[in-house]
Amino acid sequence: MKVKLHIKKDDLVKVLAGDSKGQEGKVLSIDKTKNRAVVEGVNLVSKHTKPDAKNPQGGIIKKEASVHVSNLMLVEPGTGKVTRVGRKLDEKSNKLVRYSKKTGEVIK
Repeated sequence: MKVKLHIKKDDLVKVLAGDSKGQEGKVLSIDKTKNRAVVEGVNLVSKHTKPDAKNPQGGIIKKEASVHVSNLMLVEPGTGKVTRVGRKLDEKSNKLVRYSKKTGEVIK
């Protein structure tokens, strides 16, 4: 069964809970099986790496870890405020589209 989430890749989201609360960033990837998303610049963890061809020095690098999608809220493209997301049937294309529950506008 395909899971439908309120966020997609390349959406601008705000973190609602956790250590990164209040931060905003772009969604880099989504894992639908675990309901988690990787957000740019949010939930940074230190990863210890061995020296290799790409990084000959090795050492500690900062990397984004995933955040549960329930802790993320979509930032509306026009206003820059967070909004809840709904789905409705578009009359023209006869497809299910996402819309902002705050303004009623369709989200790309």
